[in-house]
Amino acid sequence: MDFTFTEEQQAAVEAAEAVFADVVPDSVPSPALTAGAVADDIDRPLWRKLADADLLSLVLAPEYGGAGLDPVALCLVLRESARVLARVPLLENSAAALAVQTYATDALRADLLPRAGRGELVLTVAAAGHTGHDPAELAVTARHEETVWILDGIQTAVPWAQSADRILVPAHTGDGTAVLALVPRLQSGVRLDDQTSTNGERHAEVHLDSVRLRDEEMINAPGAWEWLRNLLTTGTCALALGLGQAVLAMTGAYTSKREQFGFPVATFQAVAVQAADRYIDLRAMEATLWQAAWRISTGANGALPPAGDVAVAKIWASEGVRRVVQTAQHLHGGFGADTDYALHRYHAWAKQLELSLGPAAAHEEALGDLLAAHALG
Repeated sequence: MDFTFTEEQQAAVEAAEAVFADVVPDSVPSPALTAGAVADDIDRPLWRKLADADLLSLVLAPEYGGAGLDPVALCLVLRESARVLARVPLLENSAAALAVQTYATDALRADLLPRAGRGELVLTVAAAGHTGHDPAELAVTARHEETVWILDGIQTAVPWAQSADRILVPAHTGDGTAVLALVPRLQSGVRLDDQTSTNGERHAEVHLDSVRLRDEEMINAPGAWEWLRNLLTTGTCALALGLGQAVLAMTGAYTSKREQFGFPVATFQAVAVQAADRYIDLRAMEATLWQAAWRISTGANGALPPAGDVAVAKIWASEGVRRVVQTAQHLHGGFGADTDYALHRYHAWAKQLELSLGPAAAHEEALGDLLAAHALG
């Protein structure tokens, strides 16, 4: 197994590092001290910088103004964004754009993708369903009448919905087929009710009441939603990895300076062992992430479908990022709970990522189902 990144992928990391170098995690009010959302909008100046650096068009084909890179490159950039808690829908926008490029009609691709790559059109995805537990496509019904589709249902916890121009909504038809609808935020019949996420970001419960869309605004290719969900889950694992790496670095810096009995606490065996355990967690998160991203990028065969590798990556990401931030809080002592210090923000974001698109238990169950259905020789 070779996880060496290509020159193009490494260049994407360097570009991301340059863009995120000046991002400050404390740039908005603390979620611990804010009754509602920490801000009404995404970080628009950062969004503009990402567009100018061609990072919003990273995975788009050259004919749409992109670099034509793969989900591995996207995950590398997402990892860098999570290190600084970047408040932008980079995952949702890129995943939705890549789904459009892969499965939508030529007309829809030509209409949406160049604008999305330039940052002029913001896309997000409704992936939590109505309750956050049931499959997201079951929360919305889609029926076809002549040349239009009519959507009804509710999707909860849609990230950045108020800032998006279009929301990619999974739905199911009368025969149970999963389809994807590119719903304009201002479309008649669409209502957004404000919600606040665990990390203090503005989400929305999206109500669809007889929303009418043209045929060309729908994606009904077989497997499109499953593929998109796998990509979103893998991208979430990349965010968890970047956040965990940043938190472990913070912990190392703090314990190297904090002294007890005349010695840095980092030199104490109990502290070193806990930090080493979290380092092992991060290495496991890293290996399983790149395996999942490679399967999605290449479509390579394996003992299980790509969803198996995605489930393993999410299990490690959910458990690992939780353990990393909990250990960080413990080793920081009371300082870790200080709202003037960024660690509590990372803790809130880690909890959000842990539960996003299914906690570890949900993916353990999914992995068990895959193992039961595919005999391993």
